[in-house]
Amino acid sequence: MTKIEPIGPYLEPVRESVNVSAIEETFRLFTDGIACWWPVERYSVSQERTRNVVLEPRVGGALFEVNDDGQTFPWGEVLVWEPPQRLVLSWHPGREPDVAQKVEVRFTTDGGGTKIDLEHRDWARLGEDAGKVRESYSGGWAVVLGKHFIDACATSRVSRHAENTA
Repeated sequence: MTKIEPIGPYLEPVRESVNVSAIEETFRLFTDGIACWWPVERYSVSQERTRNVVLEPRVGGALFEVNDDGQTFPWGEVLVWEPPQRLVLSWHPGREPDVAQKVEVRFTTDGGGTKIDLEHRDWARLGEDAGKVRESYSGGWAVVLGKHFIDACATSRVSRHAENTA
């Protein structure tokens, strides 16, 4: 007889949205420029030892950090690459790939700017830790996207481009 394992409670995805400018430049900053804005000192495996974050721009591309002695630590893989509208990543910083969740980021034109919608889902893959980890990401994405990425947009040519086209 087959034993059926109980599934933990369903946990809603974590969702975060922000508005910035210029969709093509925004997508490029989010992906190619991730090392410039991601707060590695708090949100990475190596933390203050992290020297770079790399996102390889293609389906199957890796997302990883590099620390000060050259070690790499995988964060995930690019599952969907549709510039400048959509990016989907498997997500498992500091964990094994078999517990990877998904992070989907959508970039849509919104008036004269860009709306970024991030959804982090598939928490059940984390088993018993799912609720605790989800709670930490709920606040974490607000900081990463709502503060650090917004700040990077304000100081990059993304914001200057929007000002020049107004």
